[in-house]
Amino acid sequence: MLQKYDFSGGSLAETTDENCRIWVYVNPDNEENEFIAREYNIDKHTVESATDPDEISRIEFEDDNIFIIWKRPKNYLSSDNLLFGVSSIGLFLFKERLVVVLPEDVSLFDRKQQTAFSSLMDITIKFLYNSIRHYLDHIKAMKIISREIQIKLNASMENEYLIQMFNLSESLIYYINAISSNLTVLIKLRNYFEKHPGNEERSEQLEDIIIENNQCLKQAEIYSSVLSGLMDARGNIINNNMNVLIKNLTIINIIFLPLNLLASIGGMSEYSMMTDGMDWKLSYGLFIGAMGILGWVTLKFINRINAVSQSTKIKQSLFKKIKHWKQSTGAAGI
Repeated sequence: MLQKYDFSGGSLAETTDENCRIWVYVNPDNEENEFIAREYNIDKHTVESATDPDEISRIEFEDDNIFIIWKRPKNYLSSDNLLFGVSSIGLFLFKERLVVVLPEDVSLFDRKQQTAFSSLMDITIKFLYNSIRHYLDHIKAMKIISREIQIKLNASMENEYLIQMFNLSESLIYYINAISSNLTVLIKLRNYFEKHPGNEERSEQLEDIIIENNQCLKQAEIYSSVLSGLMDARGNIINNNMNVLIKNLTIINIIFLPLNLLASIGGMSEYSMMTDGMDWKLSYGLFIGAMGILGWVTLKFINRINAVSQSTKIKQSLFKKIKHWKQSTGAAGI
């Protein structure tokens, strides 16, 4: 799909004029790729790289033309199951025209910001900057989603939320790789402007964008490290929740085992014969009371065993820590 834009009062406006300065191809087919390569004398592989999600960022300079393959975050869909992807785009800047190749329909700039454009290079630089802000917004969203999943995961016994955590961690790896490769493009573009007089202002803009990109990269690296470092702990939380459930069910079974035995005995005719001459309400009332007392005693006995077991584990853990401390410091005693 082809979209055409041109300057109108310092901003971009869609047009149908064949002489417009900005041509945007959204998810072009093979025929359109061949037309772009032939019309603008661009290598076909470079054109196809613009929609290849596995392509790394790069920049090429040919005479006064600049060809950029850039990595940007994909627009997130609810069907992605918290897997944030990265896509490639192509920015082919000529003297009088900017050709943009996109794998999906995205805005060239943030329409909420009233930005005045005076040249095609301004649009290109603004687009690069907005994609970095897009990364930052997604990373912030990942942090919020991670906290919400953590709350649900603390009481969960299934792998659903853990899989969502894995998806977030995988997404951050893709983001780190994409942001790192974008940094190379920004540095080369800044060096290009520094070599050409009259581009001091654009060189300063790119310096600010590089700083912003480095901060974005640092945030992604830190959060990826935290998320992956706590992944084992979150898996242990699910295992612990399952162990607690099994433990509680086991306690219930142990309590009712002797009660079932007595109830079976009491349900036989021998109990009625043994209590012959006693009112059945009194005899069975005493029987139910005895069952309740026996269950309570069993519960107390099990809790006592658990307390002793936990105390023993704590003492063993403290003993190991003290022994390790003595070995590491050479202390004679404590």
